[in-house]
Formats: sequence, structure tokens, C-alpha cells
Amino acid sequence: MSEAWRKSHNISILIYHFVCPAKYRKVVFNDEVDEVLKNTCLEIEKRYEIKFIEIGTDKDHVHFLIQSVPMYSAKKIIQVVKSITAREVFAQVPEVKKKLWGGEFWTDGYYVSTVGQKGSEETIRKYVQEQGIEKDYKHLHYDEQLKLF
Repeated sequence: MSEAWRKSHNISILIYHFVCPAKYRKVVFNDEVDEVLKNTCLEIEKRYEIKFIEIGTDKDHVHFLIQSVPMYSAKKIIQVVKSITAREVFAQVPEVKKKLWGGEFWTDGYYVSTVGQKGSEETIRKYVQEQGIEKDYKHLHYDEQLKLF
């Protein structure tokens, strides 16, 4: 469970769930890109007041569960994450740039939602951890399919 961040004038537990698709929804995530992405996120944590609780990649998009401080807006957080990770992926895995034209790694848009600490953080944590894992949906009943909450 995430801990409260104590600052001189506030105490906060601000957790965001971001979903960022690759440009053109291209399938660019593999083990090598995933490793660069995760290592880069660890470096971002050292320079910014951003903590990556979970990172889950699928073939063409990434889910981030991120904790930060009130002085960083959701827009600021994702700008930092997308710009630094794109630069590092292109530098360390140059073949990815060949799959994408225009020199951009991420789409311009993203999904963001806040995560409540009481219960739903664990639900989204599990969901993010399971990204990219093939599931057998044949044996599920209609009312059991794809429930997030």
C-alpha cells in the first residue's frame, strides 16, 4: 500500500492510473523495450517526486500506476514520463524508431484517472501487473468478462 508523502505544508497520497499508447498503436513493446522503459522510470524517480508503483506493458500501450505530489499536475507528470522514456527508448533501441515515422514514440493523448487508496489501488495494481498476459476468455460467462472494478 502506498505511504503518505509528508512535506512541510501538506501530506498527500495522490495516485494516478495512466494509459499511454504507442504512436499509431504500433506493436513496439517487447522484452528489450520493456527493460529500457522500466530502467528509465527508475531514473525518473531519482530526479522527480514521482514514484512508479506498477508498470504494465502490452503490445501497443503501457499502464502506469504513479504516485506523486500535489505540486505536479497529472499533465506535468505524463509530460515528464513520456518525453524522457521516448528519448531513452529511441537511443537504446534504435530499431523502434524505424517502426514509427515522424520521430514520435507516444501518441499525443493518454488516459488518466485518480486511484483511491481504499481498495481500488489493489484492483488496478493487479490489472496493471497482468497487462500482456494472454487470457482464455472462452470459459468465462458474459457477466464475468473484463471487469476492472
